[in-house]
Amino acid sequence: MGRVGAHTRDMSSRRACTVVVLASIAACLAAMQWLGRTAGSNAAERREAMPGDGLVRDPQIVATHAATLRAPPEQVWPWLVQVGWHRGGWYTPRWVDALLFPANRPSADRILDDLQALRVGDFVPDGAPETECGFVVREVAEADHLLLESSTHLPLSWRRRGVARLHWTWSFRLTPIDGGRATRLVFCWRARTAPWWLTLGAHLLIVPADAVMSRGMLRGLARRVDPASHRAVIHTAPCMARPATAARRDRAPAPAPW
Repeated sequence: MGRVGAHTRDMSSRRACTVVVLASIAACLAAMQWLGRTAGSNAAERREAMPGDGLVRDPQIVATHAATLRAPPEQVWPWLVQVGWHRGGWYTPRWVDALLFPANRPSADRILDDLQALRVGDFVPDGAPETECGFVVREVAEADHLLLESSTHLPLSWRRRGVARLHWTWSFRLTPIDGGRATRLVFCWRARTAPWWLTLGAHLLIVPADAVMSRGMLRGLARRVDPASHRAVIHTAPCMARPATAARRDRAPAPAPW
């Protein structure tokens, strides 16, 4: 009986440990999913309509990130319009680029004058030319918002053979705050993917990774517009109404959704 009781207690202890480990893993995954979809943004920002919301029909993933930048929108805008592969970069941490995207150059630490004239219809590369990967500029409103769209962020062979599909938008909105001395930058991406295994992979891998990538991008951008602010810029701002703007707006016709 003694041996049976000890064996039973040992089995119960193992089950309890297994439950604790599995619960911890589930909690970590849930936290990464939440951060990957919401880092830095508040509830009002996640509910508010963003430029280009209608381009991706029935998105399977919507992620909204935000940061407060200690510079007015007019000073943030030049950094934003020069993004792209072998342009200004994406301002992500250098270790991320070196680990995941070794062909990427370091992101720019200065405003590049020859990359400031971004227009609707322009192509913003996000990979080497042979990948044909990048974004098309769909809307430009100077110092107000920038809308990018892609169906090319998949291996070229997949796209040519019709193995998988992706429809993706990146929307950046700049709102002046603190009497115009700072900017609330909201970044929202929306995606629809097919087939099911690509959608599953996006939920399991892309969304958690975005907790690092998007936060890193916003921190990198904040450091560049104000080097003294980079340690404390990613925070949830109080809910606020968006003021009206008089920015010039350019818009491209929306493509037919799939």
